[in-house]
Amino acid sequence: MQRQSTDLSMDAYWMPFTANRDFKKSPRLIASAQGHHYIANDGRKLYDGFSGLWTSGVGHCHPKIVAAVQHQVAEMDLCMGFQLGHNKAFELAEKLTKLAPEGLEHCFFTNSGSESVDTALKIALGYHRARGDASRTRLIGRQRGYHGVNFGGISVGGIGPNRKMFSANLINGVDHLPHTHNLQHAAFSHGQPEWGAHLVEELETLVTLHDASTIAAVIVEPVAGSTGILPPPVGYLERLREICTRHGILLIFDEVITGFGRIGAPFAAQRFGVLPDMITVAKGLTNGVIPMGAVLVSESIHEAFMHGPEQAVELFHGYTYSGHPIAAAAGLATLEVYREEGSFDQARALEAMFAEEIHQFDHHSMAIDVRNFGLMGAVELASRDGAPGARGLEVHKQCFWEEDLVIRNSMDIIQFSPFLNSRPEDIRSMFAAVRRVIEKLA
Repeated sequence: MQRQSTDLSMDAYWMPFTANRDFKKSPRLIASAQGHHYIANDGRKLYDGFSGLWTSGVGHCHPKIVAAVQHQVAEMDLCMGFQLGHNKAFELAEKLTKLAPEGLEHCFFTNSGSESVDTALKIALGYHRARGDASRTRLIGRQRGYHGVNFGGISVGGIGPNRKMFSANLINGVDHLPHTHNLQHAAFSHGQPEWGAHLVEELETLVTLHDASTIAAVIVEPVAGSTGILPPPVGYLERLREICTRHGILLIFDEVITGFGRIGAPFAAQRFGVLPDMITVAKGLTNGVIPMGAVLVSESIHEAFMHGPEQAVELFHGYTYSGHPIAAAAGLATLEVYREEGSFDQARALEAMFAEEIHQFDHHSMAIDVRNFGLMGAVELASRDGAPGARGLEVHKQCFWEEDLVIRNSMDIIQFSPFLNSRPEDIRSMFAAVRRVIEKLA
């Protein structure tokens, strides 16, 4: 494929999570999107194998969501959210909490997954203080966990490059549980690996070390996403809930990726049958159309703040755009689309076929692991000597240029996040294209 030159100046834009110098030598630019495809600047139609960025589960520019946004922006663009409110934010919070696991009855709106995480951490700290447990300040994340890129999120997060440059100013009093990725014992697992549940016992070790009276919360992704798709070992989340409950530690599920059908249920908490004390969400809340996030909070946590003078602010936290009218309109339309189209059932029905297709790479000479859960999957490739990440980036680029396909790479891990309403033949074609690219590069 001939690379298209562009007259567009690219110097001003510092791109996120991108090898900027490499990208700008051969930019991969998108002009529009519709349904399951992007249209590149050069006019090519590309299949989106990552549904935006885990975001656009029912496809790009869904007409019902587009219409809701267009109507709202003409009716009311912004409503101050401090000591004032608008109907759609309350309506969305009501519908969202009814979709959530029973017991999570309150919703605090944010603008992103990163903000949702920092909000949940602050609520956890505030909850213990409100109950007279001000000594509970320690936070526990997990190695290889991804919880956004605000200071709270990278502090509890466990991806080295995200933390390294800022390590001197991360939050004090944070520990990390071990990750569950093990090529010797759990490689090529189909769904949840049988090995690894014992690793959660490290939380008991941390309780012994610090004393439970100092620990506020544990935060994990039910299925670790950005690090390369790490499904929880069988029994892991259940045991995590037991330990947290016994020691009075709040359990936060970061469901920014796993929420809204990605693993065949509204939330991973429901799929795994494990109830956390808080859930963070974003991405699929608005189908990626407008930035929006939220924290779903249990009744007991919310009630702990509802004391003191009624005229007093209970939680000194929030954002200018919390519950933004246009985002709320997009969220309401998105939830309605999920309901009308049966999106979560559609995703669940695709799981077996998706697993069968991705595990065709199990015996490929370049694959060192293949992992999947729900409509999340990864093929981990052997790294080139002295050039970690180079092979994965090359697969991403060659898929774009040679196969009219957009996928994501995290270093040498090729990741897949198909649409909840994908056509089986498109998923099969996607994996066939990736195989051609990998074999060509081999």
